[in-house]
Order: sequence, then C-alpha cells, then structure tokens
Amino acid sequence: MASHHATPLKFLAPGWFSVVMGLSGLTLAWVRAVPYAGDSAQVVAWVLGMSAALVMALLLALSLLRKLRHPQALLEDLHHPVRHVFVATFPVSLILLATVAFALGGDSALARITWMTGAVSQILVTVWVLSRWLNTGDGGKPTVTFWTGITPALLIAVVGNVVVPLAGVRMGYPEWAAAQFGVGIFFWLVVLTLIFVRLGQHGMWPERLLPATFITIAPPSVIGLAVLQLGAPIPFAWMAWGIAMFFLFWSASMLRRLRSTAFSVTFWALSFPLASLTALTLRLSENTAAWFGVLAMLMLSLTSLLVAMLVFGTLRGLLNGTLLVPEPGPAIAPAQGDRP
Repeated sequence: MASHHATPLKFLAPGWFSVVMGLSGLTLAWVRAVPYAGDSAQVVAWVLGMSAALVMALLLALSLLRKLRHPQALLEDLHHPVRHVFVATFPVSLILLATVAFALGGDSALARITWMTGAVSQILVTVWVLSRWLNTGDGGKPTVTFWTGITPALLIAVVGNVVVPLAGVRMGYPEWAAAQFGVGIFFWLVVLTLIFVRLGQHGMWPERLLPATFITIAPPSVIGLAVLQLGAPIPFAWMAWGIAMFFLFWSASMLRRLRSTAFSVTFWALSFPLASLTALTLRLSENTAAWFGVLAMLMLSLTSLLVAMLVFGTLRGLLNGTLLVPEPGPAIAPAQGDRP
C-alpha cells in the first residue's frame, strides 16, 4: 500500500478555506482599529488582506488540481455526514475577500463580481445542505447520520448568509443583502436549537471537531455588524454582542479539553468567530466609554496572537506531515449516545 505522504493533496478537504475566512476576518478587525492605531493598523490590514488573497489563490489552484487527480476524495467529502458542510467555507471566503477589497481599496468590478459569485454560491450551498434533510431518515424518523451532521460547523453552511450585507449594502444592493441576511438569521435559530437538542439527546460531537464549538460565536458577531449596515438601531447590535460574548465564554469552558486535542485545520474554526467578535467590539467602541475601546484593542491583540499561532501550527504541521493525512481511526464516528 502506498504511503499517504506521497499524496497529501488527496487530503486537502474544503475546510481548508477556513484559513481564508480567519485571515479575512482579522483584516476587517484591523480596518476597524484604524481610529485607535492610525496608519499602522491600515498597514497591518493590507498585509493580512493580501495574505488572505494569496492563500485563497493557492487553495483554489490546489483544490482544482485535487479534483482532477483525486475526484473520489472530493466525492467522499461531499457525501460525508459532517465534512460536506465545510464546502461553504469557499463561498463565505469569496464574500469576505470582496468585503476586504471594498474596505481597503474601495469599489471595483473585481470586488463586485467576487461578492456576487460568493453570495449566489452561498445560497446554493445552503439549499444543497438543507436538501439532504429532505432525503434522509427512515419512515419519518431522523437517522443517526442526521444527528451526526448536527454540529456547529453546520452554521457555516446555513448561517453564512448573514455575511452578505457587510459589503452588499455599500455596494448598492441593500435589498439583496437584506433578503439573504433574512435566510441566515432564520436558520441561525433553527440550527442553534438543533445543536442544543443534539447535545441533550446524543451527546457531544467528536474530539476532532471540538474547535468547531467556537463557530457559535460567529453568527451573532456578524449579525451585529450586518444589522448596523442595514440601518438597524444600535441596541440591536449590542444585543448581538451580548449573545456573542455568551458563546465566547460557553466555548471557552472547553479550553482544557482543546489543549489535549491534536492540532488540525479544524483549529482555524477559532479564528473567524473571534475576529468577527473583535470587529463588532471595535465598531461598538466608537459610540461608548473609553474603557470599552481598551477592551476592543485587547481583544484585537489576543485574536492576532491566536491567528499567528494558528499560522505557525499550520506551517509546522505541513512541514512535518501531520496535517494532510487521512482522518485517524474511523471516519468521524458518531458521538457517544448517537446510536440507532
């Protein structure tokens, strides 16, 4: 049997685009920090934004190569009960890159095309992921596979639509942005309910997906930023901030367990949620007491440090061959209690 080290490309799952999401999210947070840190924040934002674009181009090229060389591997990802939702990291990355381009360089045809492509692809992915629910089950009862797929990663696929207004309103598409935002906010409540039911009825998701718990921070953070773009009163953004902070502390209660989990690309699930919460905190600090601005900048420092550690961990994992490898053990087995 050939060594998997000879074919690392085979294991480049769609979830790798979460790296682009993390870098883009941090870029947008640094743009928000310009009132505090001036031109230096703008420079950091540019460097991060260019890095996100380069990583996107590299991953896109490698993903297309993977599709040509290992079509079966891609099919396995698309049919996997958990991994299929990570396909959404690609359209969300497109929307975020367009938002970054708009924030750094103003309006451009390329940013608009990227945004439109991302927005349309995101709604199609949402329909595709949720259509699986109509084609699962046995005699009306949800199968084990259904509950296996209910993890915070599902939020990317169905709630990713709330990212659309971040650039969409300023690009001149407020109606489109609001409509797609509505889909995201509706399914945020649906998926959140299902996640809590899963925890109560079927137990926790597998160890390798523990970092994905932090994805719960992202929807309220982005919703807070998006409602301000859509013209909602500022108390709505504060409500969203409060919910996001709750999920931050809720997820942080697992940090001890996370420390004993082997590093994988899933750890990038921490980056975008924390960056978007930081961006919302910086945005709200514009209208509040000075101490809140200090908190916002402290959060920006910690999030930047976290992303730096993720970059270091990823590069180290790629060099020592521990990342682009098959999943250890059985392919994401159902969590304890998730039995027929």
